[in-house]
Amino acid sequence: MHPALSTAFTELVGVRYPIVQTGMGWVAGPRLVSATTNAGGLGILAGATMTYAELRDAIIEVKARTIAPFGVNLRADAPDASKRIDLLIEHGVRVGSFALAPRADLIARLKAAGVVVMPSIGRKRHAEKVVEMGADAILIQGGEGGGHTGDVPTSLLLPQVVDAVGDQIPIVAAGGYFDGRGLVSALAYGAAGIAMGTRFLLTDDSTVPDTVKAFYLERSLAETVRTTKVDGVPHRVLRTALVAELEAAGQLRAMIAALRNAARFRRISGTSWSAMAREGLAMKRSHELTWSQVLMAANTPMLLRAAMVQGRPDLGVMSSGQVVGLIDDLPTVSELINRIMLQADDVLKRLSGASGAVSAVV
Repeated sequence: MHPALSTAFTELVGVRYPIVQTGMGWVAGPRLVSATTNAGGLGILAGATMTYAELRDAIIEVKARTIAPFGVNLRADAPDASKRIDLLIEHGVRVGSFALAPRADLIARLKAAGVVVMPSIGRKRHAEKVVEMGADAILIQGGEGGGHTGDVPTSLLLPQVVDAVGDQIPIVAAGGYFDGRGLVSALAYGAAGIAMGTRFLLTDDSTVPDTVKAFYLERSLAETVRTTKVDGVPHRVLRTALVAELEAAGQLRAMIAALRNAARFRRISGTSWSAMAREGLAMKRSHELTWSQVLMAANTPMLLRAAMVQGRPDLGVMSSGQVVGLIDDLPTVSELINRIMLQADDVLKRLSGASGAVSAVV
């Protein structure tokens, strides 16, 4: 492999390849994570949508499937965040990933135990903030990415963040990546790796039901939408009749639906109403949300679960990057990562040869 494919990120985390599988809720379980780690990338468990007991069991299962480093995605505002961090430390999890900026005390505890801290950010100022707090690496996501995302495209956000903090910390880029050409482009901008969600969701090792995978594969580049009507904050999802209905619904109707889904999630997760209220208050304070946005956020777990677990694209919401329109197959994770790395190696060698030819002419 070309030496450029060994990066500051692969050295920091201890993986062979600079490829990260993101911690997608209801999707990134032990099978997908272990397949990614065994293929040389970094798999991240979707701890944010698991109960504490489910997360403990998932970590144990991943450790039984692989000896390679893996990560766990956490919510810093979860009521039991401290207890979950103890779990990561106890089991020697290599990377603690945060979808939103973690508290400084959580970063300090993880770092003291040798756990690599990698928050996800969507703005330059957030990158600067988490670097000041002591993060070891950051994952930046541009507006093309699925799930909660900003409005700045990766091609602009990445160089901006690299210029701001790239000399201090490895940067992993997400949003629009699916092949080796994208990996090389990210490295050219100064990133130390790429992260992918939708591309890993659409693999044979993903446990997402086949009916839902087929639905994704039929989508074009124009069939995602960035909406605030799912959970009150910008969220890129597949454009469906349900999403159109949510966008057309009035505020009262949306809040009633959110309350109903919050009750369903409470029954499934075993979370008490008081714990959910505390978590909602923490979310409101830390993310500067209105109470209506907090209430709408209760929709997300159940709407995602309906599709990703129950196999009902008609009843659920499906997070997706715009890259879905460029994906047309379901390889194994091993096939996917090998394909990306071989293509990246070929592109780098071809560019190196072209560079030499130009130098000779000059």
